[in-house]
Amino acid sequence: MVTPSWPNLPLPNLLAFTSRLRWLKSARSNQITPPTTAADDWRVWLLLAGRGWGKTRTGAEDIAHYALWNDGVRVGVIAPTYADARDTCVEGESGLLRAIPPDCVLKWNRSMGEMVLFNGSQIKLFSADRPERLRGPQHHRVWCDELGAWPDREAFDQLWFGLRLGKDPRVIITTTPRNTPVIRDLFNRKNRDVHLTQGRTIDNAAHLSPRVLEQLHDRYAGTRLGRQELDAELLTDTEGALWNRGLIDTYRVKSVPELKRIVVAIDPSLTSGSGADETGIIAAARGADGLLYVLADWSGRYSPDAWAERAVLLYQDMRAQMIVAEINAGGDLVERILRQIAPQVLFKPVRALRGKAERALPVAALYEQGRVRHVGSLAMLEDQMCRFTSVGSSSGGSPDRVDALVWALTELSETARGEPRVRML
Repeated sequence: MVTPSWPNLPLPNLLAFTSRLRWLKSARSNQITPPTTAADDWRVWLLLAGRGWGKTRTGAEDIAHYALWNDGVRVGVIAPTYADARDTCVEGESGLLRAIPPDCVLKWNRSMGEMVLFNGSQIKLFSADRPERLRGPQHHRVWCDELGAWPDREAFDQLWFGLRLGKDPRVIITTTPRNTPVIRDLFNRKNRDVHLTQGRTIDNAAHLSPRVLEQLHDRYAGTRLGRQELDAELLTDTEGALWNRGLIDTYRVKSVPELKRIVVAIDPSLTSGSGADETGIIAAARGADGLLYVLADWSGRYSPDAWAERAVLLYQDMRAQMIVAEINAGGDLVERILRQIAPQVLFKPVRALRGKAERALPVAALYEQGRVRHVGSLAMLEDQMCRFTSVGSSSGGSPDRVDALVWALTELSETARGEPRVRML
């Protein structure tokens, strides 16, 4: 039997072939699936890349090529949520429906998250926040998108039990680097069974708005967030920091028990503009179990009126009992700004009589005692915590999020011996 030349291929095969050629022509070399060699017999292709580098398109093209040129295979796509998998990995501007020619798709059921190709290959979507759905399904290949944003590693562990079809099952991971246990483990396995690709946002400058690149550089260049989100550095904890990610991750939770007392704490900035400090705005609570829960981080760089509005909105959303705010810099002005927006808010002014690190040490001890839980991911707060040492922040900036966290947890721990009461005179 003579294999037909490519001009005589059936239409779907021809479309798949030409689609692949277009990608090979336009892609950068490190966006092409690496070959397997004796020296690089990888099972995991780990792409740690900055925002806008082209991670999604690279993952989609790998999966499209594999599914189109291997008849009847089963492929899993896992993202932080089902909506992420559907809206980004499949239907997004760089998703599978852009990488796979329409005539090659036999069926796409967006509600079920199931795609069937003309050659019988099937692509199924999964959500990392529902790891139990990975019990049972088997795959030849799996694409994990934004692994650093997954709530925990349970889904990642489960996928390996089902990755057992065919002779050479593999995993493709596309993610902005976060210093999570699973990413650290994979990073340390590079040049063993992990092929590591790292890329910066600027690598894809030809396809990004120059104005956007300029704005991102001006705002984040040299910052810890910029190094992670733009330069794709895997940042480890600062030596001597009062907190570390391993400890925070150990006590991270997805839900909370009955909450007995909720507070919103503010470390206010009384200036605004690109060079101003952030205003720390943190919501925390004490649960019926006696533990402390960090619920939300709404910190940011705001004008005084704007941070007051944000703090009051968080206070209302959380149904908090009190707003606690440091008044060293602003004095009575802090309370006046808040009461212009919410006159009836219960407000407690606090004044710093000790240094930031000295105030933070008792709160760090609460974490070491296992008495504090973070609810979900609070990435920017946790980054700041993990570079805060006994002599201050290693970044040189003002640790406003940490300051607000310290005020919130100090208030909750000091009132844990009894609820405050209002005495009538």
